[in-house]
Amino acid sequence: QVQLVESGGGHVQAGGSLRLTCAASGTTFSINVMNWYRQAPGKQRELVATMTRSGSTNYADSVKGRFTITSDIKNTILYLQMNSLKPEETAVYYCNILGGPGNTYQYWGRGTQVTVSS
Repeated sequence: QVQLVESGGGHVQAGGSLRLTCAASGTTFSINVMNWYRQAPGKQRELVATMTRSGSTNYADSVKGRFTITSDIKNTILYLQMNSLKPEETAVYYCNILGGPGNTYQYWGRGTQVTVSS
C-alpha cells in the first residue's frame, strides 16, 4: 500500500508560479513511475509530467519549458514546479504512482486545486 498526499495548490494570477508537493508513504520502495495529472472542470484527466525511478522525465507538450517535475528522499516526495501559469490550467492536480513488478499497481492522491485567474 502507498498513500499519497498532495499539497501546494492555491490561487495565483496568470503568469505566476506554484510548487505542488506529493508526499508518499507506505511501500514506497516498489514505486517505479511517478506522475502528475490534472483534470479541469468538464474535461478528461490528462497526464502533465512523469518521472521514472531512474530519474528520467517527460512532459505534456503544453507544459514543456514551464513545468518541472522532481523528487526527493529516494522518491518519497514528488514536486511539480509550475511557472508562467495560464488560466486554462485551472484544474485539480493529482499525484499518481505506478509500482510493483510490471507496474501492476497504481495509487492516486486526492488532488489539490490550482486556480489561475486572468
